[in-house]
Amino acid sequence: MKWSTLYKIIVTVLLMMPLMVFSQATTKILLEHADSLIHSSKHRAEFQSLIGNVRLSHDSTILMCDSAFLNDEKNFVLAYGNVHIKVSDTLNLFGDSLNYDGNTRVAKIWSNVKLIDNQTTLTTDTLSFNRITEIASYEYWAKIVNDKNILVSKHGYYHTRSKEFFFKEKVVLFNPDYVMHSDTMMYNTVTKTTYFFSPSNIKGKEDSIYCENGWYNTRSDIARFRKNGWIYHLDQALTGDSLYYERKTGFGQAFKHAILFDTVQKTNLYGNYGELQRKKGFAFMTDSAMLRMIDKKDTLFMHSDTVYATFDTNQHIHNIRCYYKVKFFRRDIQGMCDSMSYHGSDSTLFLYHDPILWSAANQLTSDSIKITILKSQIDSMILYNSAFIISKDDSDKYNQVKGRNMIGFFKNNELYKIKVLGNSETIYFAREDDRSLIGITKLISSDMLIYVEQNKFKSITYITEPKGGTYPEKEVSPYDLKLKGFKWINGKRPVTKTDIFKW
Repeated sequence: MKWSTLYKIIVTVLLMMPLMVFSQATTKILLEHADSLIHSSKHRAEFQSLIGNVRLSHDSTILMCDSAFLNDEKNFVLAYGNVHIKVSDTLNLFGDSLNYDGNTRVAKIWSNVKLIDNQTTLTTDTLSFNRITEIASYEYWAKIVNDKNILVSKHGYYHTRSKEFFFKEKVVLFNPDYVMHSDTMMYNTVTKTTYFFSPSNIKGKEDSIYCENGWYNTRSDIARFRKNGWIYHLDQALTGDSLYYERKTGFGQAFKHAILFDTVQKTNLYGNYGELQRKKGFAFMTDSAMLRMIDKKDTLFMHSDTVYATFDTNQHIHNIRCYYKVKFFRRDIQGMCDSMSYHGSDSTLFLYHDPILWSAANQLTSDSIKITILKSQIDSMILYNSAFIISKDDSDKYNQVKGRNMIGFFKNNELYKIKVLGNSETIYFAREDDRSLIGITKLISSDMLIYVEQNKFKSITYITEPKGGTYPEKEVSPYDLKLKGFKWINGKRPVTKTDIFKW
């Protein structure tokens, strides 16, 4: 059931309560004191004119005023001047004029109206109060002051028994730290909790909140939002199907379709569960977690079991760590590994535990990989231990480079140079410009330098004297066309951003 519908049902029930309880026995309005009393006729009815220090009682309620007309037969009173209704020890009504029906127990007060109930004060121009339902209502603007909160709305109801206000149309709550705007709202004067049933905004000095359903405790600054909730803080935003937020500590939780936006770093975290620890300087997402890093030319999509981000002093995402089953996609590079870390200070990306990278036609593997990013583009990468590069030749054969470590250099996000350091081995299909096969090059050297053009090996320079040579294809056994440790893993390569969720 929608909250707007529930609100209408609540108000309807409250308004119908006088009819449901009208069977209560009728008692007479009693005159306790007046300085003078005159019998008179007004509107063809017999009235007692009461003048000076008038005091009337009805059940446990006391009515005081400067003057009044009392119709004993109809059990009705008109009161004027300094009207004061003492409903209970805590609830008092004030105004300039009053109509009170002792049969229905409904009082209508107008002009300079004030309702005071403990620490709550309501001021308006016209107010109706039903003693049976204990509900006060106004139809045209009122101001409510409760502790540090000031509320203003066009229409409203106050249930004095439960200490709850129901507001409708142009509702504003003023607090020293923020301002709330809503169209439909409920406020409990005891718990200091505000309930939202329509699009609502809370704006503070550094943060703001939007939601369409939820509650906010103005005393503890703790809130929960259930529909279209958004929490904005400086350049960050947190959203989800439902949110829990502690404004004082900066702690937030997001459930289902959770997203943390950083508009400065252009980095977003996604998941079905997320936590924000603003004062501690970190946030994380899990359950279908995804990292999205945006630049002018392309966007990186990365999935893992958990995405963890830390903030700098300006509350911007600075460092990122992804744990377990990491897989990412960008048009110019794709990859997978067990875990990843990104350091914002020098724009470096580290891939740990048997990472695999795909760049154009090249597959790169090693024990770990370091990628340096410059101006949102890959500048270089280092492959540590058991480095291996494979690219598919025009046929079903594979060009291969193997070494202890490798350094890859990029231009416009394309690999153009590879430096192999230690235990270098190569299998390379040498071809003419028309792509006809010259022969198969098999060489071993300590170090080598490889230049790549249009994702093809252009030339190889050996730092030390290589062993091996170039051989006709028929002289090379098929068993010698793969270096030790060869693994072609192209089947796991993500070809779209949705493939990062397939492991």
